[in-house]
Amino acid sequence: MNEGQTDNRAGVQTLARKIIELWALLGGLILLAVVLMSSASVTGNALIGTPFPGDFEIVQMGVAIAVFCFLPYCQMTGANVTADIFTSGASPRTVALLGLLASIIAIGFSLLLLSRMWAGMYDYIKYEETTAILQVPHWWAFIPILISLLLLAVASILTLVDSAQAVSANKTGSV
Repeated sequence: MNEGQTDNRAGVQTLARKIIELWALLGGLILLAVVLMSSASVTGNALIGTPFPGDFEIVQMGVAIAVFCFLPYCQMTGANVTADIFTSGASPRTVALLGLLASIIAIGFSLLLLSRMWAGMYDYIKYEETTAILQVPHWWAFIPILISLLLLAVASILTLVDSAQAVSANKTGSV
């Protein structure tokens, strides 16, 4: 591989990492907006006896979207739940091989979820289901969730590349 191809691949990886970071920040802003709206609703209910209509619908959709926005970042940074107790005495090569396996599983899992969520969104569009109070179509929440799952697959590929590089860097180590 020549130097130009290496630079292009590094540039694409850097861009993907930046997009994933920005997506997670968007998830944080969504969560902040949900908290502020919920606080305003509770305050409005306490002061004037009128909560924000459909507040629980917005909380449900907003929190679900925010959680999915965080998944790619957690995968990319290794912030997912791990069982370090099993790998604390393992060689760096073994840890890298397990990371490689975990990345492969994460790619498969994210693509499986992506396909099933796509099918779910299609059903919500087909049957025109909406929230009870605000009449917001349910499928609207699926769009950022599908983007999150696509980014999760990208993040899993990034961690796969990182793990493969770690495995090849530790070829001389024992498994």
